[in-house]
Amino acid sequence: MREFMHYITNAFYGATGWNEDNTYKALNATARELIDFPLPRGLRLTLSSLATPHFATSYQLGSVGIVDGSISYLHSSVPLTGVAARSDRIPLPALLRSYRRLHDLGAQERQWFWGADEPTAGPAAQTPAGVGASLDKYKSSLLYGRLYLPQSLLEGLVVRRFSPALQVQLSAVSERSLRNGGTLLGLVQYDKGKYGVEGLASTDGGLLGVRGLYNFGGDTSPQAVTPPAGQTYSESNGNGQSAERDRIYGRFSTGGEVYYGTLNKSGGMSLGARFATLPAHRGTPLTATLTINPLMGNIDASYAVLARDYCSLATRVEFNVYSYESEWAVGMELWSNRRPAGFLLGADPNSQPEPAPEPPKRKERSFEAKMEWRLDDPDPVAPEPFKTESEPASAGSKEEYRGVLKARLDQNMRIGLLWEGRLKSLIFSLGTGIDFRKLGEPFRSLGLEIQYSS
Repeated sequence: MREFMHYITNAFYGATGWNEDNTYKALNATARELIDFPLPRGLRLTLSSLATPHFATSYQLGSVGIVDGSISYLHSSVPLTGVAARSDRIPLPALLRSYRRLHDLGAQERQWFWGADEPTAGPAAQTPAGVGASLDKYKSSLLYGRLYLPQSLLEGLVVRRFSPALQVQLSAVSERSLRNGGTLLGLVQYDKGKYGVEGLASTDGGLLGVRGLYNFGGDTSPQAVTPPAGQTYSESNGNGQSAERDRIYGRFSTGGEVYYGTLNKSGGMSLGARFATLPAHRGTPLTATLTINPLMGNIDASYAVLARDYCSLATRVEFNVYSYESEWAVGMELWSNRRPAGFLLGADPNSQPEPAPEPPKRKERSFEAKMEWRLDDPDPVAPEPFKTESEPASAGSKEEYRGVLKARLDQNMRIGLLWEGRLKSLIFSLGTGIDFRKLGEPFRSLGLEIQYSS
């Protein structure tokens, strides 16, 4: 389960318009989250609060053999006024969904990326939260600190935004058992939409590296137009008419990384490519990635698909050309809007069955249609209002989903099962790991996490 502080950090990036997906490290994020989701161990309780629009706290207490916990604090220079912080109001897909859909580049974003001479003709684009604000909003910062007890391990994060395209991150870990008493990692991120570059430096081994991602196709061209809410993508065909895109509409991304340890005199590199459909694609959303490590001989291919709005599937295959060893894994995410009978929540005696929808009334064909031996044209359907997953539901609206079941299986017949949902004002996560190779003791782990925020 993603923690409350991770949810608030994502809200900070959304409020400042920073695109986390336009980095090389996020190339395999969708398949990784669908397959490698963490399973809870033991019992863990988290109490969090967004005390003010600028300040959040979180306290965690756990029991895995020994009693441990942590204390976290977060400060944002940008007010997070549009964030649903109460645990009974947080949209579950925004907190728990693993399939990550790419954001379309809005018209104003492309104007920054391509220059002020970009044509602005066409319908207005939907941009991420905060993009339409003044540039002063992009000179923002985030401070985060967490103290783990009883081992007295301290970690911190500083994010500083200098311009719409430039951001610097500093993360540190301090603990006496670590070499030199701790480590410090610095990232300089430069995102221009069509490409993103990161430079990194770490005190652990004197690591230096650079990685980048280049996008082409889809909405990366200066003439690309993002459709308004509720409409499909269309573009001009040169004759003043609009030709609808029926083919797969997505964005290709390719990139790589190179790093070198100045102290241990060793380095590495990797190359990768990704194709992901954009929100304007009319068909099934999908993401396909391929990464290669030429020095180690590793080849990693993954494929993820949002089969339905309530069902996501992913598969991953890894192969080493030197040892001929291979691994595979599959993952699934299944959302439900019903309470599981007899499982944690129980039956709701006050719930009433929803009335069956009335059958559609038969409509008489028009006189023109009868004379031309055809059916009437379908009635136009009004577009639904645009709504993102991060928007809180209104007080009177019905919650769309009550929980999600996540499952994975690998070539060693190890299964991971995780059920996450909401019970009243508590968000819970119940998971177990099963190893079928050891039938005498198949259950390898069992855990329950409970979060409450206000």
